[in-house]
Amino acid sequence: MSSVGNYKFHSIDGHAPTKLLVWMQVGNISYMEDSMDKKIQRIDYHFGKVGSLTPLIAAAAMILWAARSQSNVNGYVLAFFAALVTGIIFTKDEKAYGEAIVYGLGKPMFAVIVMAVILAAISGKLISTSGVVQTIAVYVVAAGFTGKLFVAATFIITCLLAFATGTSVGTYFVVIPILFPVGVMAGVAPEFMIGAIVSGAAFGDNLGPISDTTIASSATQHADLGTVVKTRTRYSLPAAAGALLLFLLLSKTTDESPVIGGGDELTNPVSMVMLVIPVVIIVLCMMRKHLITALSWGILAGIAVGLLSGIYTVEDLVAFPGGFSVSGAIIEAITGTAGTVAMLIGVFSLLGVLERGGFFEDVRGLLTSLAKRERSTEATIVLSVGILSMVTGVISVAIVALGDLINEIGEKAGISRYRRANLMDCTGCVFCFLAPWTVHCVIPAQLTAQFGESVAVAPGSVPFVNYYSLCMLVILVFAVVTGYGRKPLSVAYERRSE
Repeated sequence: MSSVGNYKFHSIDGHAPTKLLVWMQVGNISYMEDSMDKKIQRIDYHFGKVGSLTPLIAAAAMILWAARSQSNVNGYVLAFFAALVTGIIFTKDEKAYGEAIVYGLGKPMFAVIVMAVILAAISGKLISTSGVVQTIAVYVVAAGFTGKLFVAATFIITCLLAFATGTSVGTYFVVIPILFPVGVMAGVAPEFMIGAIVSGAAFGDNLGPISDTTIASSATQHADLGTVVKTRTRYSLPAAAGALLLFLLLSKTTDESPVIGGGDELTNPVSMVMLVIPVVIIVLCMMRKHLITALSWGILAGIAVGLLSGIYTVEDLVAFPGGFSVSGAIIEAITGTAGTVAMLIGVFSLLGVLERGGFFEDVRGLLTSLAKRERSTEATIVLSVGILSMVTGVISVAIVALGDLINEIGEKAGISRYRRANLMDCTGCVFCFLAPWTVHCVIPAQLTAQFGESVAVAPGSVPFVNYYSLCMLVILVFAVVTGYGRKPLSVAYERRSE
């Protein structure tokens, strides 16, 4: 067993630790994954490989339709359930197909993300209905800190928070309930506020030394963590600078900002005490507590402070008015996550079907054959991690699953271990963040919906304003084509570490 920080990579029967079982902590989310286990029986399909791809093709077609139509989360729910129904037509063993769906839903990461979404919705509801957003917005506008300046500041704040906590998903839950509505009320178009937040989260996930992706990429390539972070600045800092410039130049502003719940009420300085919720969550995340734990304590702190300050009454939070009904902010928050939870059910079910169908193994085999020389090998690393991170929706899983393959082909091509680690991580922070069905688009979109349809952002719109990932894509292409970042810095560090 090898270990880096809180990340432990288990080896079985002397094999390399990335082949079978991995215990990881993703953004303060701990879980165990069976990664690319070749002993799992594959699902057989009519028409062979073509038949096995029908669920993925159906999902892609529906996702494109939903994205072009600017659908909310429900459009993506339909996409993944359409994929599952389509697959049953082509499978030869319906029982094995059903077991594959259950296998996907049995992944610990599914339960953790669902719980995180629900708890985050409750904490966001406590903040949004307290009046603190309107109060902060009044102060921001009075200070003249509006429009593009506020977008740029949001990007920088999110970068720092995500870098410090090492969690992109956790950052969404903390930042969006406060900065998003304040920015909209300060005259910023909703999609650009989300773009700034998602971009900042991508930067922190990419460069943060306690980020799961940073640790996984360094550990799988047997590279020193500190040196990986140092060499990664050659990619991440230019991408961040480019994103900041684009937000300052391209962010759209409005003269008349939408009114967000409670906008007609007077500001209430007392409501500022509700900032205890994000403060508690941030502190616990920085202490490397589990995300579920951090969110739970944030909710408890918010309820206690809200009741003691008089912002809420018990009936505001939970009430049973009779007639077989329940009301209050908490139940409204929980039921409001139904679409996102349904989509996560579809996503993880499809992952189980694809894994049992041998899709990931086929990707590995195909891309291995493409690695010939240094440049083609680097392109193969980018393509393999990019495809797998988009399909799985979790960068660390893609990195761990492909760790052995990239080690093997990278060593043969003479590519530095630091270069390999950086290409893997930077690729994941491009493709996974730009895929509209992943948590990096769906969760931000779901969090904006609680402020009303007029400001809700569609998941399909998020990739187009995620300027950090788009800038990183340009840098990756430039790096592979020209060799930027390949030498001499990585070689110097390699020699020093040896």
